[in-house]
Amino acid sequence: VLRHEEFEEGCKATCNGPYDGKWSKTMVGYGPEDNHFVAELTYNYGIGEYRLGNDFLGITLVSRQAVSNAKKMEWPLKEVTSGVFEAEAPGGYKFYLEDKEQLKKDPVWKVTLGVSDLQKSVSYWSGLLGMKIYEKDEEKQRALLGYADDQCKLELQAVGGAVDHGTAFGRIAFSCPKQELPNIEALMKKEGQKIVTPLVSLDTPGKATVQVVILADPDGHEICFVGDEAFRELSQVDPNGDKLLDDAMAADNSDKWFAEHNRKKVSA
Repeated sequence: VLRHEEFEEGCKATCNGPYDGKWSKTMVGYGPEDNHFVAELTYNYGIGEYRLGNDFLGITLVSRQAVSNAKKMEWPLKEVTSGVFEAEAPGGYKFYLEDKEQLKKDPVWKVTLGVSDLQKSVSYWSGLLGMKIYEKDEEKQRALLGYADDQCKLELQAVGGAVDHGTAFGRIAFSCPKQELPNIEALMKKEGQKIVTPLVSLDTPGKATVQVVILADPDGHEICFVGDEAFRELSQVDPNGDKLLDDAMAADNSDKWFAEHNRKKVSA
């Protein structure tokens, strides 16, 4: 756990999805956000479950330790190809664990998103957003892209039809110099691409205010570009992160409250 934050109302950039109530976010990863891939886990207190779509297809880790941990915990693993195991997180998200020694400081190798038209998506992510194409396989209808050799990669996988985002809502975020944000927004306007959230400042209580621009690709995958200078201040590892998360979970009596009132949490 790198940091944990609680919010009393929904984010004006819909960071927690289109939900207005109390929510929290927890940043988890193998190291600081400056130089590691980090997952942002959002929790909406009043939502009991989400319907998953085919937009987010999984995260792949290269970690013999992760495979060993799963076996010790008797966590269900399914070998999908030689040495690669599928694990399902609570809520249904897929993780793929490669049973190899971790060679890089960050074992997160790639994030896979479903797309409806591979060429159209590659043109967007590479041609407009400037990602380098590392691999492209027309037969398997997949492509691997990234901004740097030593960073987590983005895999685009054709799903053979329309992309369904379900109700869980998620996005991929990149940090960049703050002065680049207006240029990104202007380029998307010029190219007639969707801008979900025009350049806006987001406050985190007691921490830095960051500027973001949020875009959507041809399949509606949201991409958030964050001003790097303020983000580096905001994203400092909080040594109390674990305790803040534990305290929040202990104080969350929402399941009990709903049970006592003979009501179910809302299904999004």
